[in-house]
Amino acid sequence: MSDATAADSVTRFSIEADADDEGERLDRFLANHVPDMSRSRLKDLIKSGHAAQDGRTIVEPNLRVKRGERYDIDVPPAEPAIPKGEEIPLNVVYEDDAVIVIDKPAGLVVHPAAGNWTGTLVNALIAHCGDSLSGIGGVKRPGIVHRIDKETTGLMVVAKSDVAHRKLAKQFADHGRSGALERSYEAVVWGVPHPPRGSIDAALARKPQNRQKMSVVSDSGKEAVTHYTVVERYGPGEERFAARVKCRLETGRTHQIRVHMAHIGHPLIGDPVYGAGFKSKAQILPEKARKIVERLPRQALHASVLGFEHPISGEILRFESPLPKDLSRIVNCLSEI
Repeated sequence: MSDATAADSVTRFSIEADADDEGERLDRFLANHVPDMSRSRLKDLIKSGHAAQDGRTIVEPNLRVKRGERYDIDVPPAEPAIPKGEEIPLNVVYEDDAVIVIDKPAGLVVHPAAGNWTGTLVNALIAHCGDSLSGIGGVKRPGIVHRIDKETTGLMVVAKSDVAHRKLAKQFADHGRSGALERSYEAVVWGVPHPPRGSIDAALARKPQNRQKMSVVSDSGKEAVTHYTVVERYGPGEERFAARVKCRLETGRTHQIRVHMAHIGHPLIGDPVYGAGFKSKAQILPEKARKIVERLPRQALHASVLGFEHPISGEILRFESPLPKDLSRIVNCLSEI
């Protein structure tokens, strides 16, 4: 038995489980009773806290339902398909009729997706550029040729015309093997990689148990190559706590640097996903450094260099971005140890 009510544009479906529903997974049970909604959509709503049993919020899609209990699911209105412009401040490094280069701050998502339909770089670019962004990336990713993680800072280039988009995309697909594209990152990692200069060639794939997380795989996955160089070591004498590392990408996989550095035993400081097991490392630091490291709310990764051939003029453009304040504080503090 089910009924639906609407309030403040949110539709609530209230369903009482009967004998036939006993032991069914919650997401499957709701999919059988809520019209025109996929199981995957309902699963996302449950995980987001939109489901309840007798007034108690449920976030487990695999919860087994019981006969006689009533389950509620709140369905918010559909998000608009086309992002809207939002007046979000941008640090514009370079701009002309074909491209715009920005220095992205930490915390800014590149394009709209589940959980981040507003407040993204795309929303900011639409407001800044108006109708001049390339449409090749689709309505949710206009002009986006490449991206960097939400909490990673640094340089990005966005196309403002379809011609520019096609030519830039070709350069990024080549990853600088035969062209002018240059992408370099700076990271602060736990310990000191050995040898001090090397390459990590390890294929990456999404974890079956957690599609938001990447992992190194031996028999499948996409090719991933990262070249690294240790540029500075931190710690007294032979006690080297951490290092500043320059990384150059030969491929551009999701979370590539973060996964590769963790794979060789030197995860990025502050990385909540791939470096969580190294949190205790901060305890060996002097108090001042420990407090600064523990307050860092993100991975210590910055896209510091971006170079490419201008898609229209053919001029080689190269941009450099200094470390942001939060990473500079860590580097300066570690240098004093």
